Amino acid sequence: MNPVKQVPKPPQIGSPVLAGILFALIWLAAGALLLSLLLHFSNMKENNLPNLSLAVHGVSSLAGGFVSGRRSGRKGWYHGGLLGVIYGILILIIGFLAADASLSLRSAALLGIALLAGAFGGMIGVNTKK
Repeated sequence: MNPVKQVPKPPQIGSPVLAGILFALIWLAAGALLLSLLLHFSNMKENNLPNLSLAVHGVSSLAGGFVSGRRSGRKGWYHGGLLGVIYGILILIIGFLAADASLSLRSAALLGIALLAGAFGGMIGVNTKK
């Protein structure tokens, strides 16, 4: 049996922003699942979903920014903000292609929330110890 030091490590994603987007999408899937379970098993109304979905996007962008900032090791606000913009544009493109959603004030709010949450997560992530 090989000692622990000789066991090869699994491959890591090289780009901090790409790793952050992957983690943000994982958090988005978990948040969407949580919202759907709350909608099904509680007496929550569908009218609350647009605001709660913005909160889920904010938390997802915050988590992605955290991972991006932590992996970059410097300029956390930059990497997190870049992640937030890319994440927001990706969500808008998916919404446009899948649900024929148009650009609106809500789209600008989504981009703003994703940018600010990602930048804040990047600032927190870059200041955590590895």
